[in-house]
Amino acid sequence: MLFRAAIIAAFTFTGAIGAEKALGARAGASHMDPRAWAIGPVINGRSYSRGMPLHPSPGPGRAWHIELPQPPASVHAVTFRHGSLAGKSRIVMRYRVEAAPGVRIMPRTAPTSPPWITLYFQRRGDNWSGRGPFESYRWFATFATQTITPGEHQIVAPLTGRWTAVEVSNARSNREGFAAAVAEAEQVGFVLGGGEGYGKGVFASGPARLIVTDFRVE
Repeated sequence: MLFRAAIIAAFTFTGAIGAEKALGARAGASHMDPRAWAIGPVINGRSYSRGMPLHPSPGPGRAWHIELPQPPASVHAVTFRHGSLAGKSRIVMRYRVEAAPGVRIMPRTAPTSPPWITLYFQRRGDNWSGRGPFESYRWFATFATQTITPGEHQIVAPLTGRWTAVEVSNARSNREGFAAAVAEAEQVGFVLGGGEGYGKGVFASGPARLIVTDFRVE
């Protein structure tokens, strides 16, 4: 049920929050326009990333960043509209975490547990129920999940990996569902969480930021 808990908040990122103008999904494209990314999820007009702006901030340089909020605010996920992943082989994210001395980054639902960052994509047409065929509309690269710690990091998630869906499916046990989601992908990005779920959100005890230095769909 861990994956079910991860999506109770329903990771939806609609065009209303500016993702329509995402960069083209050409081979090896680097997706670094912060205006194309959305912080969410936004469900029925309500953002579950409480206290966060709708988009990341530009900089430093060609990078973009999000300030990790302090409670009661939290940040759950950041995505952009990519479109189909057909013909792609992997998703690569390079990022840096900066935090003031002594600052802790914590899962919203379990502050004593490690905070996680996980690559993610979603099939278009999801109804967010997580039931029946929609159980395999959201996919998480849990095999590549990392603990959020200060410093420079890279996540590489091959599309041949053991991606996990909403509740019980994985890319090997539900090959048809995974292939359909890859072919009809819409949103791509990452989720933040830990404890009760991969996308249940994180916050920080003081000043901290997550800087995305490169994000590629290759």
